[in-house]
Amino acid sequence: MGSGSRSGKPAERALRADAERNRQQIVEAARAVFAEQGLDVSLEEIAERAGVGIATLYRRFPTRAELVAAVFAVKLREYATVAEEALQCPDAWAGFCEYVERVCAMQVADRGFADVITMALAPSETSKDLWGLEYQAGVRIIRRAQEAGALRQDFVPEDIPLLLMANAGVIRVSRDAAPHAWRRLVAFLLDASRADNSGPLPAAPTAAQTERAMISYAGSKGISSTY
Repeated sequence: MGSGSRSGKPAERALRADAERNRQQIVEAARAVFAEQGLDVSLEEIAERAGVGIATLYRRFPTRAELVAAVFAVKLREYATVAEEALQCPDAWAGFCEYVERVCAMQVADRGFADVITMALAPSETSKDLWGLEYQAGVRIIRRAQEAGALRQDFVPEDIPLLLMANAGVIRVSRDAAPHAWRRLVAFLLDASRADNSGPLPAAPTAAQTERAMISYAGSKGISSTY
């Protein structure tokens, strides 16, 4: 009995190692495919790229949202880091511009991330913490630039998702024909955000409206949200 139990342990370890290897292969394949094609690519294509069956993919990741969360955990850390680094910039306006430009450049580099950053996804504990850190840092970046008299006073945190949605649309349409067009859009948007451009603006979307839009966009990509 004891001998049988001991002989079972290596087999269990081998099964766990095999399962972890499959998981890593799926995550790496999904990272590559999402970056190339966006989030609405078929899961069968990801499984094929990973060299596993679709049943194995679903065992590791029962929903598309869980796979997306696993794939983009590193990118979300990078996003949070970008925000924290922008806060360290000695010039508040330069820090604000650096934050916007770097996040927009991240959208360009990865079609999946361009989608993720404009969605409300069902969060894992890790992604929930990262989104919270990023949001708080973003609010501080905005307030700091406003207190310095550089950013218009009616700029609100909900304007960041609007800007990223606009950039995602330009990237989607112009990626192949005019790959640098997004830079011009971002330059226009930053210039319009300066404090000396103080003409009245239409009302900003509320936080609830922005969240609903991001949930709706996630749904359009086949990704459910528990928000």
